[in-house]
Amino acid sequence: MSRSSKKGPYIDERLIKKVLAAKDSGSKAVIKTWSRSCSITPEMVGLTIGVHNGKEHLPVYIQEAMVGHKLGEFSLTRKFRGHGGKMAKEQAKSASAPAAAPAAKPAAKPAAKGGKKK
Repeated sequence: MSRSSKKGPYIDERLIKKVLAAKDSGSKAVIKTWSRSCSITPEMVGLTIGVHNGKEHLPVYIQEAMVGHKLGEFSLTRKFRGHGGKMAKEQAKSASAPAAAPAAKPAAKPAAKGGKKK
């Protein structure tokens, strides 16, 4: 559910003070914040803000297209490690193995033993 338009966007006062100080001084240092729910304002454009994801501060360079969004949208909290486990690793190995395949193919394969009888 979105915030009431009557209230206006949520902007952390401490963060906006740091942003204005960095703009005045021309500093390019990363501004650390834990306020993921803070809306991005036009004053923040061109600065790098370190948004906390629960473990570390991820640097987010603020661009014009980000204005109006929340800081937390650009700092992911979960790390994707890939699908599958042992089987996925084996498939990845076999996918890279065809380069080492022999050039000559055998004429015919022998019939499997113990197959179905008709």
